[in-house]
Amino acid sequence: MKKPEAKLGNCPICDKPAQPASKPFCSERCRQVDLNKWLSGSYSVPAVEEEFSESDLMDLENSRILH
Repeated sequence: MKKPEAKLGNCPICDKPAQPASKPFCSERCRQVDLNKWLSGSYSVPAVEEEFSESDLMDLENSRILH
């Protein structure tokens, strides 16, 4: 009995049907476009630096000293 093939979906770059050889992309070109976006920083997760109050810093220091 053969397993049913999973649907590949659409290419995240151009929305054409994905191809098994380039999954999840439709072609090597779209794979390279995606890689370039990662390497150039187009895809990124924004970081938010936390600001600590003086009392927060004192609490952290005190917890380090006690442990």
